[in-house]
Amino acid sequence: MQSKGEKMTTKKSISEKMKDLEAATEWFYSDDFTLEKATEKYKSTMKLAEEIEKDLNELKNEISVIEKDFTKE
Repeated sequence: MQSKGEKMTTKKSISEKMKDLEAATEWFYSDDFTLEKATEKYKSTMKLAEEIEKDLNELKNEISVIEKDFTKE
């Protein structure tokens, strides 16, 4: 049970983030594109891309650790 001050957070999977990134990128080619919103969208898209890169690096490190454990045996 969560306390009153806690926020319920759900961490998105890499796949979900990739879909979000694809949708954000498609916005730049859509009819909804405006120069006024482009900078804001670009910044949020870059932040999302950085999160994905971080997640992939963490996954790569985890795989490396598992791989080392298997090579010990």
